[in-house]
Amino acid sequence: MDLKEMASEIEENQRNGIEMEKVTLKYPKMTVEEAYDVQSQTIQRYRDRGDEMVGWKMGLTSVAKQKSMNVEEPIYGRLTNSMKLSTPTLKMENLIHPKVEPEFAFLINKELKGDQLQVKDVWEATKEVYPALEIIDSRYKNFSFTLTDVIADNASSSKFILGKEGFPPEYTDWDNVKVTMFVNGDEVQSGYGKAVLDHPVNSIIELSKMLNRTGLSIKPGMIVLVGAITEAVSVKKGDYLEVNYETLGQLNLNVTD
Repeated sequence: MDLKEMASEIEENQRNGIEMEKVTLKYPKMTVEEAYDVQSQTIQRYRDRGDEMVGWKMGLTSVAKQKSMNVEEPIYGRLTNSMKLSTPTLKMENLIHPKVEPEFAFLINKELKGDQLQVKDVWEATKEVYPALEIIDSRYKNFSFTLTDVIADNASSSKFILGKEGFPPEYTDWDNVKVTMFVNGDEVQSGYGKAVLDHPVNSIIELSKMLNRTGLSIKPGMIVLVGAITEAVSVKKGDYLEVNYETLGQLNLNVTD
């Protein structure tokens, strides 16, 4: 199995918004470790073009999703600068079948590493927490994939946007924040922060634990998207999203061509 060749193929499809067959059709015995290796090599190709890594994202942070994939822990992906939306407009260009998830984003100001982190360690290293939206977009046909496929495809990472204002860690009980999504005026999803591993802070602890296996860490200045608060919602050209985060305000998103 040529992991370098696989990373090149995935990166090209990501960058150009081209559907592809699952890589496990060619490499059915690919391991989780090999999939993360492919993910790392794929993102390195972005970085080689000056698109720097700015953080991490977590996926499969609900027990139901983990059971559906037959796993016992979340997965992670990498975020680069080009993934961050500077305005609340999502262009369909180079996207295949985008879906939107409401999340919280932690801005970290102190390195977090190791598999023994405690809740207090995470809060001490958190500068601010932002309401955020993540746009996921698997490159695989029909949004169909195995665990190793999705890891290799950078956990379906595509775009993300942060709220204009961040909040100190002690601002609210993050597990009890209710989030409600509207598409074109119709309520489509709602949920609470506790949907993310019972409390969003637990997502950071799990991420550090997983990164530690390969000597990686969460660096100062990085953003961490901790996982979806509701089910992802498919969007298309012309859609307008409003997402309410109770006392944290609202995020909007226009979907254009």
